[in-house]
Formats: sequence, C-alpha cells, structure tokens
Amino acid sequence: MPDSLVAHPGSAGGKPASYAVQLYRLVRLLLHIAWGCFYVGVLFPFLSERRRLRAIRRFSRQLLSVLQVHSTLRGAMPPGREPTLLVANHVSWLDIWVIDAVVPVRFVAKADVRRWPVLGFLVSRSGTIFIEREKRHDAARTNRAIVEALTRGEHVALFPEGTTTDGTEVKPYHASLFQPALGAGARVVVLALRYLNQDGTVNVDASYVGDRSMLESLRLILARRRLRVEVIFAGTVDVHNKTRRDIAREAESITADALRLPRPGRRLGTAGGPQGVPPRAHAPTHSLYPAR
Repeated sequence: MPDSLVAHPGSAGGKPASYAVQLYRLVRLLLHIAWGCFYVGVLFPFLSERRRLRAIRRFSRQLLSVLQVHSTLRGAMPPGREPTLLVANHVSWLDIWVIDAVVPVRFVAKADVRRWPVLGFLVSRSGTIFIEREKRHDAARTNRAIVEALTRGEHVALFPEGTTTDGTEVKPYHASLFQPALGAGARVVVLALRYLNQDGTVNVDASYVGDRSMLESLRLILARRRLRVEVIFAGTVDVHNKTRRDIAREAESITADALRLPRPGRRLGTAGGPQGVPPRAHAPTHSLYPAR
C-alpha cells in the first residue's frame, strides 16, 4: 500500500491495522460512497421522506462499519414530536454519519461544501440547508429555511462551535445559530460526542482539526483496528423566555459537563468543570458547519 495511504495511530490505540486491511477498507469505503452517490442522485427523487431517512441511517451505519467505528449510545432521543434542533460539539468529519446513524437529521452547512468533490454531492442531495457565510444577509434566509424545516417536524442539526476541536475541549457556542429554535419554538436537544482509545482516553486521531487535511485524517482512521465513539444525549434546553445567548450558554455547559470537560471560558478545576486534559490551541478548520 502506498505510504500516502498509511498511518500509524498512537500507542493508546494499540497496533495499527495491517496495510492489507487498510487497503481493503479504503476500497470498500470508495465503493460505498459511489453507491451512496448513485442512490441519492437516482433513487431519492422517487422515495418518500420516511424512506429517505431510513436510507440515510442505513448508509451511515454501513459507512461506520466499513471504517470499524463502533458507537456507544448513552441516553436516548427525548420522546415527543415537537420541533427539534439538535446541537453537538464538533470533532471529526465522521460526526455527521455518527449522528445520522442514530437519528437522521437535516444538517446546516456552509455553501461552499456543495463544491467539494463527491462529498458535496452527497451532502446537498441529502437535504442539507446551506448558508453563504460571506453574505451578511444570507443568515436571515437560512434561518427561515431552518424554521420551516423545524415546523414541518423535521430534525435539524448543527455544530454551534463553528469549528472542530481535538476532543479535549468544548469551544463557545455561537448564539446566533440558535435563532431558528426561538423562531420555531423548538426544543434544543444537546448531543455530546467523543472518540476514545482502548484505554478510555480521548482519541485525537479521529479529529479533523488545525492543519490536518482530509487525507491525513482518513489515513489515521484507516490505520486504527477499531475506533470507539460515544454519542451522549446530554440534555434538553427549553427555549421559552430565554435569549439565544442564554440557550447557547446552557447548551455548551450541558455538553462540557457530559464530557467531563471544563465549560468554555473557565479554567481547569474551577466550578465550570472537573479536572481534565488541557485543551489544545488550534487554527480554524475547514469545518462543514458555519460560525456566525
């Protein structure tokens, strides 16, 4: 297998998968993505919304299986059919499929994702709501689209940090991204995501952060024999009689507490959270999801 496709995970993850296994996974992944493009491009127009959601969940679970990503679910989606905005901390490009494997949603993404090779096609045909970050007034159009989706009973998801981390910190949530929840009177369901090594420590190989490219991220993931991810239904925020800033601060605190990490803006060991791994400084990434 060419060196460009080989990576060696950290010692906490155990021995890396063999080159043959990595190549086998890569081929399966490419075939799976090709099938996904055909499915959303040719078959989706003829499917009901319910069957589309089932297909998205099935595709996501199969993609995680190909990459040997094993999910542990803690908690459950709160019962009820009211409008729901799901928010989560953002670590990896895998996050979208990790969430879709549990509860299929419509994601909010920056508009230039549509121009990404292959992935842009998959994302756009799966019902993603796009926002033009460079256009100041586009937020109003996007908010209307999200409110309309929420009031139709669809689940909409976004990553309000607006960037990714390596999983050792939670960044402040952007309050403006919670405006649609107020507009639709939607509940905010908070998810907390973390990728773990075999010994239970945070796995930073899974992160898509800083200067790490998509290829480098894929190399690290392919090299792991097994990757663990926890999906935690951490809590629900009632939006009534609250400002969007209130909602953002409550949601980020719920996330940090569920991951046993300091709350944004607080130092390790303070009342904002227990002792943990010191956060690392990272430059903004090419995250799918916009900071506004």
